[in-house]
Amino acid sequence: MSEQNAHSSLIPSDLEKAFIPADYETTLYRLWENAGTFRADPGKGGSPYSIMFPPPNVTGTLHLGHALTFTLQDILIRWQREKGANVLWQPGTDHAGIATQMVVERALDKEGINRKELGRPRFIERVWDWKNEYGGTIIQQLRRLGASADWTRERFTMDEGLSRAVRKVFVQLHEEGLIYRDRRLVNWDPVFRSAISDLEVENRETKGSMWHIRYPLENGGTITIATTRPETMLGDVAVAVNPEDDRYTSMVGQTIILPLTGRRIPVVADEHSDPEKGTGAVKITPAHDFNDFEVGKRHDLPAPTILDESACIWLDEIRAELADHAGISDIEFVQALEGLHRDEARKKIVEKLEEMGWLEKVEPHVLQVPTAERGGAIVEPRLTLQWYCDAPRLAQPAVEAVQSGEMVFEPQQWENTFFAWMRDLQPWCISRQLWWGHQIPAWYGSDGKTYVAETEEEAQKKAGPSITLTQDEDVLDTWFSSALWPFTTLGWPDRTEELEFYYPTSTLVTGFDIIFFWVSRMMMMGLHFMGKVPFRKILIHGLVRDEKGQKMSKSRGNGIDPLDLIADYGADATRLAIAAGAGLGRDIKLGRTRVEEHRAFITKLWNASRFLQMNGVKPNPGFNPSAVQSTMARWILEEARKAVTQADAALEASRFDEYTRCCYNFVWNIFCDWFVEFSKPTFRAGGVEAEELKAAGAYVLGIILRMMHPVIPFVTSTLWEKLGYSGPFGTDSWPEIPQIAGAEDAADEVNWVIRLISDVRTVRAEMNVPPSQKAPLLLRDASEKTLERARKWQAAIDQMARASEVSPLAGEPPKMAAQLILDEATIFLPLEGVIDLEAEKARLQKEITRLEGEIGKVEKKLGNENFVARAKPEVVQENRDRLETFQQELAKQKTALGRIS
Repeated sequence: MSEQNAHSSLIPSDLEKAFIPADYETTLYRLWENAGTFRADPGKGGSPYSIMFPPPNVTGTLHLGHALTFTLQDILIRWQREKGANVLWQPGTDHAGIATQMVVERALDKEGINRKELGRPRFIERVWDWKNEYGGTIIQQLRRLGASADWTRERFTMDEGLSRAVRKVFVQLHEEGLIYRDRRLVNWDPVFRSAISDLEVENRETKGSMWHIRYPLENGGTITIATTRPETMLGDVAVAVNPEDDRYTSMVGQTIILPLTGRRIPVVADEHSDPEKGTGAVKITPAHDFNDFEVGKRHDLPAPTILDESACIWLDEIRAELADHAGISDIEFVQALEGLHRDEARKKIVEKLEEMGWLEKVEPHVLQVPTAERGGAIVEPRLTLQWYCDAPRLAQPAVEAVQSGEMVFEPQQWENTFFAWMRDLQPWCISRQLWWGHQIPAWYGSDGKTYVAETEEEAQKKAGPSITLTQDEDVLDTWFSSALWPFTTLGWPDRTEELEFYYPTSTLVTGFDIIFFWVSRMMMMGLHFMGKVPFRKILIHGLVRDEKGQKMSKSRGNGIDPLDLIADYGADATRLAIAAGAGLGRDIKLGRTRVEEHRAFITKLWNASRFLQMNGVKPNPGFNPSAVQSTMARWILEEARKAVTQADAALEASRFDEYTRCCYNFVWNIFCDWFVEFSKPTFRAGGVEAEELKAAGAYVLGIILRMMHPVIPFVTSTLWEKLGYSGPFGTDSWPEIPQIAGAEDAADEVNWVIRLISDVRTVRAEMNVPPSQKAPLLLRDASEKTLERARKWQAAIDQMARASEVSPLAGEPPKMAAQLILDEATIFLPLEGVIDLEAEKARLQKEITRLEGEIGKVEKKLGNENFVARAKPEVVQENRDRLETFQQELAKQKTALGRIS
């Protein structure tokens, strides 16, 4: 169903003085949705075009990153609908395991209820209650943005259908040896007491200390290590030195008596140790550092854990190895540390080392501290038994699909990032110690065996009736279920009509930050289970920054709520500003000023439409663009045809900024500024030419509404209805304009008039000629063709260039005149008696002197290497922009002075 039919209840009527978005947006959207305008139907014909939502967290609210991603997707979706494609925009939300559990736990805390006391089943009930009450917030907000998704197909990653698919995938991958249990290091949140993904960890720069500690060698002497984490020395299993470091060559293979614990540990040679950093000797604690874990594997070292799940000292795995060594160890002190939080234990250990004489020195040190994005806990590398997915094996088909061009990154340079990540893949930890999520379909039997099955009944059947089963309490990483999103949302494992028709999907629109976490995993799973890529094109956009190019943050106070922008300026203006800044691979500068500027465009389009309506311009179903006779009609039709071609090509290339720019330029600079203005005398005169021009104007306005509908759907739909257009709109309605006979000659003529008027306006502005003051235009060396054009367009030139006359120059040119060149003709603008030429020369010279001074100041600043190196990048760029502006203005002022000197 077309959007025209969707809001046919609106009666064509006179346009109000101004377009008030709030008066139309909610009503229009409700009409579209109720009419099924956005519904996908695989059986209705047309080529498939599908996009999957990057499912926002169910806890989320709309932010500018969402507004960017979903605006770009909606533009593509609406454009393809107009082009007659069979479109599916698949919506849905992600259950967001740790984020949602945290929200509900905090709500329970306020009620004085502890999650563990409540118990898992009742806690899960509370989460579902929360989800049902609050989980749809972002979906409603996306409607306000104008997102035209098929909401009847909305999915949730914990839907029963998707849960069934998750279990099937887990079981199959386990049977294929691609899912297994292993004891490895993970990012551990000691407050939430769960493994978390790399994406949920952010490194925060923190001022700390570097402690230099002397470790005694058993055969005499010491080796000094430098560490930022003295508390983990309790779990040291070696000291590593670089095999090329001559300072330590003789020590390799010797034994160290570890201070405090008295344990014997070796000195090993390993390239992990950097001779240029610290002392060149590093302590190796495999259970508490990712690099140390790899060193431990290379040297077959043990990996004792000395911190429990809440980051408190835990001695069980080293207790038996504590040994008395006079002056080196203190077993009672170490045992007294048990149960202390790592921060408190660190203080006591440092104090004890200093007391015993093993602390050599302490230096201030800036370090990157891994911090849980949600909750803010300092993340601990922790050695635990978890479920893993063999990502390296699954990755190879995805790499090959990108290399072969089956999947294409735009911009292409992101392929290099993708390949780099794929080369460095580690096994993927897919288990989380949470209650909210897809519980792992594995059961531990009383016989000590593990049974993996899609249901407990199947597991029991595998184990036998005499075996008691207990399901694994962990849940799957949220990214596991979202990796299956492109095919599970379409009904897999069932072979549905939607799955057959819309998979592989057409385009994925997302940010670069989740290429590894989500995009690559969808590739792996799609190829493994469907045998086909999940999408053809991966469109990577940048970040939204403020108008100065700074990253938006709470600390800077420069964040903007897109809902505020929509409330103040309308969804169309917000979308238009976003699209206008969305250059391929570039970050977007966005602020209220930019949105306000684009609201001005909406106003311009509305006002032009209102003017045309008031002058009797209305849709003519019988209008034949190929039959137009007048120069103006041929010109505007040809300009519209070129604009549509450029807009279509820009969208085909995913260049939203170019699409917006060509639409903006055509509507504002050509249709409104020139066509409407040129038409005024003709409209007033009436006659056959006026009627043709009205019909052509209505036709082109209809083209504009259809061409810009993907980016500004509300105002275009409103104008389409109120102006009385008929036929499809929003569906099967992308404009097509035939080649116009005589268009080239018409364009040459009209563009000559435009250049003449524009150049005269420029000169008048440079010379400070008052708008009320008319002046003659005198043409020298003009051809007969030029003179004929000047006579034909006399009325328009008089009105728009403020010319008292346009005529051939008779005799010598006036002495006090500005001049300009237009093709073969020289045009003189007499200024005697119009302005004070001497005063104008003085003014221009003064302005030139001022600008040269400003340029000198900025060039001096930018020539200072210290300034460029130390100033904030945005400040340096601001100075470069100022220099460019001053230079451009100087050139203009010199040109103006040259015209009258």
